[in-house]
Amino acid sequence: MNIAAIKKTDIANGEGVRVSLFVSGCTRHCKNCFNRVAWDFGYGTPFTPALEEEIMEALAPDYIAGLSLLGGDPFEPSNQRGLLPFVRRVRERFPAKTIWCYTGYTYQDGALKEPHANCEATAELISLLDVLVDGPFVEELKDIRLRFRGSSNQRVIDVKRTLASGNVVLYLT
Repeated sequence: MNIAAIKKTDIANGEGVRVSLFVSGCTRHCKNCFNRVAWDFGYGTPFTPALEEEIMEALAPDYIAGLSLLGGDPFEPSNQRGLLPFVRRVRERFPAKTIWCYTGYTYQDGALKEPHANCEATAELISLLDVLVDGPFVEELKDIRLRFRGSSNQRVIDVKRTLASGNVVLYLT
């Protein structure tokens, strides 16, 4: 898995000051995507143990609210496989920090609606998240007034409450 970018003090991609990790690779290619360069799975730098430790150190300060995963798309199957061990470690080391994830895929019934996006890592990765922003960016539905999403079809999902209830529960911001 390659990393397109890391933002160590990001306030745009989730609540509070966050560390944002942008993975490389996306097969969706949404019209007017804000991060087209990250469509290429080979773009950026390899996700190494040293890079992982750098991110862990960036997450350590008390003022950091948590981790946000973006892309490309974190839910491309090869990215899920690369992210799952890392997200497990983040959850273990920083249990009070929140983990947000942005995907162009759509959440449905504990998995992703698009069958090709599901793999052996999907259910566990979803279970480790606090918030999932799902759905493709749709240029015709773009609305700059929306918080934490680019188009009105996208949902900001409270993952813990959704998994507990069995129905999608939106995150209230």
